Amino acid sequence: MVTSLLAALIVLAGVVLLLKALGDNKQLFKNPSAVVSMDYIQGVNPIKVGGLVVTGTIDKQDGLNTLFSIVNFENADPNIPSLKIHYKGVLPDLFREDQGVVITGKLKPNGVFDASEVLAKHDENYMPKMPVAENTQS
Repeated sequence: MVTSLLAALIVLAGVVLLLKALGDNKQLFKNPSAVVSMDYIQGVNPIKVGGLVVTGTIDKQDGLNTLFSIVNFENADPNIPSLKIHYKGVLPDLFREDQGVVITGKLKPNGVFDASEVLAKHDENYMPKMPVAENTQS
């Protein structure tokens, strides 16, 4: 009886530790439409927002400052405004219009999402560039 109870407690502790570790590493994000809604309130912690970069909205300003907008990956409603993003830093190589991104940051009172990290997503058909072979003929 005691060994069964001890084994159950060890398994329960393992499950709790596993769930805690997974909870810290999960990559869930909010849709831009949820963040621009009138009832969204920014908490103390940064959030992740995922969506598609809107065509014609990328504005590279001085130095490393970039402004752009994103919409939901799926079912982008034209009646819902896009989420405006400000990012100061070097953007990923795959970052471009109509490309998926996941952004970490906070919504400012002026309605602009101040990004601290921008990750570019690629589709399932992504193929990295192959190295160019040098011509070795003499």
